[in-house]
Amino acid sequence: MSKINKEFLLESIQAIKDGSEEKKRKFLETVELQISLKNYDPARDKRFSGTVKLRHVPKGNYKICIIGDERHLDEAKNLGLDCKSVEDLKKLNKNKKLVKKLAKGYDAFMASDGLIKQIPRLLGPGLNKAGKFPTSLSHQESMEEKVETVKRTIKFQMKKVLCLSVAVGNVSMEMDELNANIMLAVNFLVSLLKKNWQNVRSLHIKSTMGKPHRIY
Repeated sequence: MSKINKEFLLESIQAIKDGSEEKKRKFLETVELQISLKNYDPARDKRFSGTVKLRHVPKGNYKICIIGDERHLDEAKNLGLDCKSVEDLKKLNKNKKLVKKLAKGYDAFMASDGLIKQIPRLLGPGLNKAGKFPTSLSHQESMEEKVETVKRTIKFQMKKVLCLSVAVGNVSMEMDELNANIMLAVNFLVSLLKKNWQNVRSLHIKSTMGKPHRIY
């Protein structure tokens, strides 16, 4: 059962949208959910991680790169997606700076299932370190649908600190779209926690450049 007051959440979303209208930025601001936990010892308690698919794509300019075999490369080009071949990856020569630059240039990667095992050998641990190891893609799946799923999926991962934040939307989204994404993300996060709501100290939402609004 969610402990978030619906009206209060909608007021907070409105405040974020109003704030972004008053101070127009040159880029589309992301809306983040910031979580602070309690009664949790990252050193002793099991660190959780989980992914959830939101109802609406949270990021407006989400960039995805397909690392593909010939068939997937053709498909990616037809869909207007950025793509790279094994030869392109070899050219990076495992150069840490170049791999880091590649990882920074995209929000996510997908790779043909036949190539996925070669990626650490071709690039080293760079993509993994950036938390962007590619999602596997088979020829039986629709690339378009899988890309849509990846765009809508967010990941909660407990690190060594008691705070985490995830992108749940952007300021151009409708109120009900943001509301649906936030509620889905919060309820999923709470389900990952050992003591559910008893582990939640506070929840805030904020736009990239805006001020935080406490929703719990």
